[in-house]
Amino acid sequence: MIIGVPKELKPDEYRVGLVPAGVKALCEEGHTVYIEAGAGEGSGISDQEYEDAGAHILEDPAEVWARADLIIKVKEPIPVEYERLREGQILFTYLHLAPAPELTRELLRRKVTGIAYETITDNDGRLPLLTPMSEVAGRMAVQVGATYLQKIHGGRGVLLGGVPGVLPAKVVILGAGVVGTNATRIAVGMGAQVTVIDRNLDRLRYLDDIFGSQIRTLVSNTYNIWNAIENADLVICGVLIPGAAAPKLITREMLSCMHKGAVIVDVSVDQGGCVETSRPTTHSDPVFFVDDVLHYCVTNMPGAVPRTSTFALTNVTLPYALKLASLGFQAAIRSDPGLRMGVNTYRGYVTHPAVAESQGLEYTPLEEIGF
Repeated sequence: MIIGVPKELKPDEYRVGLVPAGVKALCEEGHTVYIEAGAGEGSGISDQEYEDAGAHILEDPAEVWARADLIIKVKEPIPVEYERLREGQILFTYLHLAPAPELTRELLRRKVTGIAYETITDNDGRLPLLTPMSEVAGRMAVQVGATYLQKIHGGRGVLLGGVPGVLPAKVVILGAGVVGTNATRIAVGMGAQVTVIDRNLDRLRYLDDIFGSQIRTLVSNTYNIWNAIENADLVICGVLIPGAAAPKLITREMLSCMHKGAVIVDVSVDQGGCVETSRPTTHSDPVFFVDDVLHYCVTNMPGAVPRTSTFALTNVTLPYALKLASLGFQAAIRSDPGLRMGVNTYRGYVTHPAVAESQGLEYTPLEEIGF
């Protein structure tokens, strides 16, 4: 199979979809790999390293897209790339289609096979391709929050861990999944007073076993969320429903009860955000205020640490890329039910129920498309 890896065009995105080790593995299986010139520079990978691993370097991104049967990316295509999509092409990347109707329409119109990292599951129903970036984003969320709590950045002027004689900051974490667990680890390590909220009692029990009296846990409901954020200095939102839009757990009305200069880091903004007032931002313009509450809503947080993120991501994506390339789409999907869950669009149909529900579109199981 011919594989193409274009350079990411999303603002301030420095990750890349394949590293030299992945190129070598694919080439050893007899596949051809084209890399856009400079695609790996943001992650500290030179064109020469790719060539040494067996890749062909192409200067023109349009040529990468035109030659490849399988495109491996990190982030969803942006409008300038829509014209490069073609019928039957496999697009293997984070898609986050639930809040992206325009991209969904383009994938359907062009009959692209869209396989989303974020909806692939393993045998236990977990999300193995989302996990490493959620780990990065969860850990980053606390660092980012601590930075923006500084007065010079518009925050309350609170030190996350406090000092002897002065109480630490109050951190509220919505969601006890991978993002929430990693955010909890860093926030506790920095000495903050941490409250974790989730509707899954088993997850809360798990975190209670790990952190014990270092954290407080609450069941998720409007009353508990409202009371928790009322005195919070930093709120981290890490709620995820695979493939679907994030639920709006913090309303505009709730902001009025929060401290002036409190910080919200909405990691779930990729899926629309779980704060009513959230909207996507970029690393170059990351924050905005609503009712004197600072919102950080960058949609590609791990892109700020691309060296770590690229290698963490490709560790888990490469086995699936090898399977798709070596077996072909249909055989790969038949052999792996978890990979099958990653198929969001196919032959002009929406093939993931959560994506269809989020956009009010018709859901068509793969079995009904002559699969």
